[in-house]
Amino acid sequence: MTRPALFALSLLLAVGGPATSALAEQPARSDQGAARKEAEAGTILKSREIEARILPMMGDAEYLGFAYDSTAMAYRLKFIREGRVLFVDVDARSGRIIQKSW
Repeated sequence: MTRPALFALSLLLAVGGPATSALAEQPARSDQGAARKEAEAGTILKSREIEARILPMMGDAEYLGFAYDSTAMAYRLKFIREGRVLFVDVDARSGRIIQKSW
């Protein structure tokens, strides 16, 4: 990756990019605990189940991780491809893709 591309990526990650959905803000750590409790109760799918559905669709994009929003009951999976950050918002109950941001 070129130096300008790395700088642009660093800047994008630092700023966070444009808000594109209710999941744009970083959820609180307590949301991660809520995800665990809701998954154990069977209310939502486990993060591993969501990842198993979404990762194969993302081709050569590098998976960076996920966040859970307990208010929206949705996971946001974060990827990077060719210096661009990609988000996939997924309904935690059904596993259905809500929105792709790229």
